[in-house]
Amino acid sequence: QVQLVESGGGLVLPGGSLRLSCAASGNIFSINAMGWHRQAPGKQRELVAAISNGGSTNYADSVKGRFTISRINANNTVYLQMNSLKPEDTAVYYCNALVATTEYRYLEVWGQGTLVTVSS
Repeated sequence: QVQLVESGGGLVLPGGSLRLSCAASGNIFSINAMGWHRQAPGKQRELVAAISNGGSTNYADSVKGRFTISRINANNTVYLQMNSLKPEDTAVYYCNALVATTEYRYLEVWGQGTLVTVSS
């Protein structure tokens, strides 16, 4: 079993910042890509940012220049630093990871989600 646990969501004023964290645990041999997705009310889930195990990143156009994804491979942890937040960034943010387990299985694992609300 592999679990992802997110933290760091909350209520923030427009223009403010938040940092999300996601830690993976369980029968992990290695983790390939890790990423953050979000789902706003009434909308489909969308990719926000992703990072490979080598550190290559990609971002949704809507967050480029404002959000930064990073990871610490030794800790199986990924972060999302969100700056200059806008009301339209309000959503449930989900962490996901492509994991090779110690049982030689390849899994796509999702966290439970953390709510980010940007409002005055």
